[in-house]
Amino acid sequence: MKNTWKATASALALIASFGVAQAETTLRLSTYVNEADIRYEGFKHFADLVAEKTKGSVNVQLFPSSTIHGWSEGVDSVQGGVSDISWINADNRLPCYAVTSLYPAMVSLDNQPALDAAYADLIREEAANVNLVPLINSNYSYDQEWWFHDANIDLGKLDGKLVRSIGPLVSAMIETWGGEPVFVAPKEVFQASERGVVDGINMGVATYSSWKLWDVMPHMINANLFYGNIIYMMNKSKFDGLTPEEQTALQQAAQETEIWLQPRYEGWVDEQVAAAVAAGGTEVNMPKEKSLELISSVKGKWDETVDAACGADLAGKIRSLLDSHAQ
Repeated sequence: MKNTWKATASALALIASFGVAQAETTLRLSTYVNEADIRYEGFKHFADLVAEKTKGSVNVQLFPSSTIHGWSEGVDSVQGGVSDISWINADNRLPCYAVTSLYPAMVSLDNQPALDAAYADLIREEAANVNLVPLINSNYSYDQEWWFHDANIDLGKLDGKLVRSIGPLVSAMIETWGGEPVFVAPKEVFQASERGVVDGINMGVATYSSWKLWDVMPHMINANLFYGNIIYMMNKSKFDGLTPEEQTALQQAAQETEIWLQPRYEGWVDEQVAAAVAAGGTEVNMPKEKSLELISSVKGKWDETVDAACGADLAGKIRSLLDSHAQ
């Protein structure tokens, strides 16, 4: 009887030890993209890589379609524990990021992951000041464009049109070109377009297509006016609480996912535009000279805004980075 008790105790100790080794840290990742969007496949790939690289000790749980917080609530959500990883929009608690995550520039995406990583590093200290750490880049330079109810719109002469804006730079552009910016969250854009709340939309093609917006606003201007990078950031305290091996695994999974996703993302965007045009939509590709003219019309004033928000040194580093990747 005594030996049986010892054997049972040893077995329980072994089971307990195994349970500790396999204990999971669950990270809730919130995204505004829906499951029809190619970027959702990227997040699934990221989650799979994290599980593989941490041997199951870290589990990434995905929440698409803004199901746990709205467009402007990323910082609050991550700081308050509603999510652990979220997209971070233009937020005044991140003043430099708020005015540089969209920047008036024509950039080459030949080496997009390196460009995004370098930009994330430049705003890393600002993020740490509000308990955030940049984790995975969601570059939308490739597809952040414009749509209107009517064809043959001159983007530089909006003549009072109401145009959906996603942030301060886009609002400045719309106002400079004679329009009026209107904030509409991604999930509400279809209704806003259908009911005539807005005359035009600034949005990414991937988001636009996955929300089926070609049906209500079919005329696209492909203008190529931005460097854009919405960064998904993580609660820094939670990141710091992971083991060094888990931290490395998380960062490596993010970097590998960006490389894996880029050609799929660009190919999917091209397919969506081609399908929409075949169904009766239009795509106007703006000449490079016109794009540079529109960028020039806002860049001087915007650079002053960036200098004030970032400080001259950091602002200069960001501009130098974008210049080194100019198209």
